[in-house]
Amino acid sequence: MCGIVGYIGTEQAAPIILDGLSKLEYRGYDSAGMAIFDGEKINTRKAVGRLKVLENLTHGGENMKGTSGIGHTRWATHGAPSDINSHPHMNNAGTIAVVHNGIIENYIPLKKKMQDKGYQFVSETDTEVLAHLLDYYYKGNPLEAITKVLHRVEGSYALGIMFADQPDKIFAARKDSPLIVGKSDNGSFIASDVPAILKYTRTVYYVDNQEVVELQQGSLRFFSVDEEEIEKQPVTIDWDANAAEKAGYEHFMLKEIYEQPKTINDTISPRIKDNDIVIEELNMSDEEIKEITKIHIVACGSAYHTGVTAKYVIEGLARIPVEVDVASEFRYRDPILQKGNMVIVISQSGETADTLAALRESRERGFKVLGIVNVVGSSIAREADSVMYTWAGPEIAVATTKAYSAQLTALYMLAMKFARVRGTIDQEEFAGMLTDLRCLPDQIELLLGQKEKIQHFANRYVGARDIFFIGRGIDYAISLEGSLKLKEISYIHSEAYAAGELKHGTISLIEDGTLVVALATQPDLFQKTISNMVEVKARGAFVMAVTIEGNKAIEKASDYVIYIPKTNPYFTNSLAIIPLQLFSYYVAVGRGCDVDKPRNLAKSVTVE
Repeated sequence: MCGIVGYIGTEQAAPIILDGLSKLEYRGYDSAGMAIFDGEKINTRKAVGRLKVLENLTHGGENMKGTSGIGHTRWATHGAPSDINSHPHMNNAGTIAVVHNGIIENYIPLKKKMQDKGYQFVSETDTEVLAHLLDYYYKGNPLEAITKVLHRVEGSYALGIMFADQPDKIFAARKDSPLIVGKSDNGSFIASDVPAILKYTRTVYYVDNQEVVELQQGSLRFFSVDEEEIEKQPVTIDWDANAAEKAGYEHFMLKEIYEQPKTINDTISPRIKDNDIVIEELNMSDEEIKEITKIHIVACGSAYHTGVTAKYVIEGLARIPVEVDVASEFRYRDPILQKGNMVIVISQSGETADTLAALRESRERGFKVLGIVNVVGSSIAREADSVMYTWAGPEIAVATTKAYSAQLTALYMLAMKFARVRGTIDQEEFAGMLTDLRCLPDQIELLLGQKEKIQHFANRYVGARDIFFIGRGIDYAISLEGSLKLKEISYIHSEAYAAGELKHGTISLIEDGTLVVALATQPDLFQKTISNMVEVKARGAFVMAVTIEGNKAIEKASDYVIYIPKTNPYFTNSLAIIPLQLFSYYVAVGRGCDVDKPRNLAKSVTVE
C-alpha cells in the first residue's frame, strides 16, 4: 500500500519523482505529495485525489526546482484523505521532511510525549509523530537521530527522510514495509517497488528489516539500527522495461490477461527436464517429500483461492492432507503444527503483511517454509527457507490475473512432483498430465480468441445488482476467484457458493433475472451441478455455464454456455478462469470503472 519515491543527483528531482510515483499508482492511494530541496529550504506540495492533480499543481514538477527530494502516494489509515494529512510531513520548523508507508502502532503515547514538550501537530496521522521525534533527537547527526527514533517506534515503516542542513543527502529506513534503493550514473533513488525506477536504473539494493540507508548522488551507505555499517551486494533487474507499460492495450489488466499464456509457459519451461518435473529450488530430498504428513497453505485474496484449488489437487494426486488458511487468521488461531508438516505461503508481491507474519510465525516454531512469490528479492523470498518463483513479470493492475495463473501452475507442478515421488500416480498418468500442462498456454490462446463473444454477453449485465457464482470441488475454487474479480473491479455485489449449499439458505437470494454463473468442469460432478442449475433456473435465475467441450447435456439447464478445451480435470481452473476474467473486465469497462485502480483497493497490502 502507498508508494515512496526519492531521488538525489544531477537532474531535477520533481519530474523524476512524479514519474516514479506514476509507476506505483497500482499500489492504491488517495492523495499525493512531494518535498523538494531548492538549495535553501524544503518546499512541499500536496494534493488529494489522483497523481494528476499534483502534476497539474506543480506543472509536471517544473515549478519545484531542486535536485533532491522525496515523494509519496498515500492510502489513508489515520485521518481522512486531505491536503493536511497527505505526506510529506514536516517538523514545526520545516527543516525535516518525512514520507512513510506502514503504521506506527504506538503513535498515541509518542504524540502525547511530543505535545508535552511543546510540539504542535497539524494532522491526524501517525506519521507526523516521526517528524517531531526526528526533530527532538536531531543534534546534527542524521543517522543518530534516525536510529534513536527507530528504537522508540513500534509497528511497520518504510521511510524517506530529508534534513534541510544535509542538502547532499537523503535517508531511507525500513521495517516490515517494502523498500529498495537504486543507483545510476546520474544519482541515487529510493522506491517502494522496482517499476518506479526501472526507467532510470537496473541496479538495485533490497533494504532489509531495521536498516538505514544514506543516499548521496554517487554513493549509498547501509547501516543497522545500531549504526553499524553494512556491506550489501546489488541486484541487477532483468525485467523488460516495456513489461511495466500498457503496450497499446486500453488497460494493464487486459494486457496482463493476454500475457497469461507466456506467464504459464515461463513458469513451466525451466522446471520440465527429460519429461520430469524438477524443482531445484524446493531443496527437498525424495525422503523428505515422503515424510510430509500435512501441508499448510497460507495466503490472502486471490493467492488464497489458488491455495483452495491446490488443496483438491494435492490431496487428490499426492494423498497429503492440506489445510488452507487466510493469512490474517493463521497466527491468531494458534495453529497446530506438528512434525512432518510443511508450510507453503503464497504472495504475488512477496510483501503481503499477513502472509509474511504467518511465515515468521511458522519459522519461529521451527518449521521450514516454502514461499511461492513473483518478486525476486522480496521479503518472503528472502525469509522463506526455499522459494519457488512464478516468473509472471511485473503485474501492474490491482486485480491479479497473470500472477494468479502462474501461482496455479506452480502448485500443479508441486502436486505432481509430490505424487510422483510418493508413488501415488504411475508413470503413464504422470506423462499424460505433463502433456496437458504443456498444452495450457495454447488452450488459453484459444479462449482469448472468444473475447468478442464474452464482451457482448458482459454488456447485458453492466447494470446488474447481484451476480452469484456456484460450483463443486475445484469448480467452487474457480467460483471464489471469478466472484472476487467481478466485485473488485466492477463494484457489483457478487458471492461464490459451494453449489451443494444452495438449499441451506443462499437460494433465497435468487430473484427473476439474477445472473448465476455455474462452473461445471469436473466430470464426476456434472450431474450434481446440473441439478443445482435447474434449482436456480426454476426460481428465475439466468444461468451462464462454463464447462468443458462435449458436455452438451448442460445446455438444457443453462441459458448461455462457454466451453473450455478438454484438459486434465485438476487443471481446469487455469482455463475456466479466463472467460471469467474477461467477463469481469468488460462489465467493469461498461460501467466506466477505473479497471486498473479500483476504489479502496491496493495492489500490495503491507499493513495488517
